[in-house]
Amino acid sequence: MKSITINGSKRESVGKKATKALRNAGQVPCVLYGGDQPVHFSAAELAFSKLVYTPNAHTVVIALGDTSYNAVLQDIQFHPVTENILHIDFYQLFDDKEIAMDIPVVLTGNSVGVRAGGVLRRNRRKLRIKALPTNLPDNIVVDISKLKIGNKVYVSELENDGFKFLHTDNTVVCQIKQSRVSVDIEDDEDEEGAEGAEGAAAEGGAEGAATTEA
Repeated sequence: MKSITINGSKRESVGKKATKALRNAGQVPCVLYGGDQPVHFSAAELAFSKLVYTPNAHTVVIALGDTSYNAVLQDIQFHPVTENILHIDFYQLFDDKEIAMDIPVVLTGNSVGVRAGGVLRRNRRKLRIKALPTNLPDNIVVDISKLKIGNKVYVSELENDGFKFLHTDNTVVCQIKQSRVSVDIEDDEDEEGAEGAEGAAAEGGAEGAATTEA
């Protein structure tokens, strides 16, 4: 999985006044959990843009002077009006310890059902998995090329040796739903088939009549 580096500074004071002063200076107060003790630090709000404002999943390298920590974003709080970042919690990664994380789902291919007029419905844009840090994927790829109208893709069909899904096997990832257009297409095909059969029967009857008269 791709990683983003956040350069920050440790916080000496974690009181309300110090936190407010940090925010006024364009800094975001953060806490890193998962180690022996929580690590309090801050970083410029702009430093989090590639981590927060993206549909992709990333791990994070938190660089605090001479010390660096591997981590993942655990929780984030935004101001209800300005939508500025108020606070971020991170969780420290260890090579031998599994971590739970939401991974984006990427659909590939042109569905047979969609070409027939069906509608693609994405039930899950992200899936939560559990894996060692080295096995965390950038995304989960789902090929929908062979999906017909009414078909669904379940989590059980996406099993991977490198990680496990934290969802039930019958969780639907995506499906092709029938639409009005697809119904009309099917009705038109049925009508054309019926008209063809009637035409053939009529021609056969006419030919039989001509033969009798002769």
